[in-house]
Amino acid sequence: MGYVTDTHMSQFIAPNLFHTAGATWTNVAGQVTSTIVRHVGAADQTVIVNVPVVIPSNSVALKGSKLVSIEVDYEILVAACDAFTAVLNKVTRGADTAVAVVTAPAFTQAPTAANSKTVDQHKLVVTLTTPAYIDNDEYYLLELTVDQALTTQVDFLGAVVNYELRI
Repeated sequence: MGYVTDTHMSQFIAPNLFHTAGATWTNVAGQVTSTIVRHVGAADQTVIVNVPVVIPSNSVALKGSKLVSIEVDYEILVAACDAFTAVLNKVTRGADTAVAVVTAPAFTQAPTAANSKTVDQHKLVVTLTTPAYIDNDEYYLLELTVDQALTTQVDFLGAVVNYELRI
């Protein structure tokens, strides 16, 4: 019995699944008609957004989902951010009562961190340097740190996870 491999799988992650920390966040209608967004209002503050990578995992090596890239759609409104950075965290669950272990796989991003903070609509693409199959004892979170200027507002429209599925 052989495997079926699809190299072009994608999964949309709605903005209401994002974990947001710092400041006051709201779910509101987006600037683009017929969209919803996770919105943070203007303030000189640093906020964190965690995007959960919600795709199937598998306990068998080289089966299940092979994570390739994550795309995040967002808008920066009124004023540019002071900084906008991304970190990809791989969390390996501990056995029994052991604490989880977090590592940061290497990735490239487009646009660059400098171009990610400008006033505009953006699609941030984080691509793993070495795509990886997700074991059933691990998960990935894309962490975005947004250092807002005094009048900066940010809307997150959602994310798309691109992966290869092998079953």
